[in-house]
Amino acid sequence: MLLVSTEYIGGKELEMLGLVKGSTIQCKNFGRDVTQAFKTLVGGELKAYTEMMNEARDIAMQRMEDEASRLGADAVVGVRYATSAIMQGAAEVMAYGTAVRFRR
Repeated sequence: MLLVSTEYIGGKELEMLGLVKGSTIQCKNFGRDVTQAFKTLVGGELKAYTEMMNEARDIAMQRMEDEASRLGADAVVGVRYATSAIMQGAAEVMAYGTAVRFRR
């Protein structure tokens, strides 16, 4: 499955199938949350949260791709991410785009 952030794919005529999305809500355990809170006092990267967000993006992207596959898509164009804080230490990540089929 081809995933692109552009609205087109060079050399391909596209048939739009519809909006597809995938999302997940991820959080770190309490022990990790406490250690990350101390890190905010001295500065630097919050690696546990970076890992959490990378994992969340991967899950959301895979769920979006699975939804596109169920529609018979060859690609998803206009891929975007959205994030929001659900509660302290938890975040939702959504991946979305337009599922397309290549015209033969």
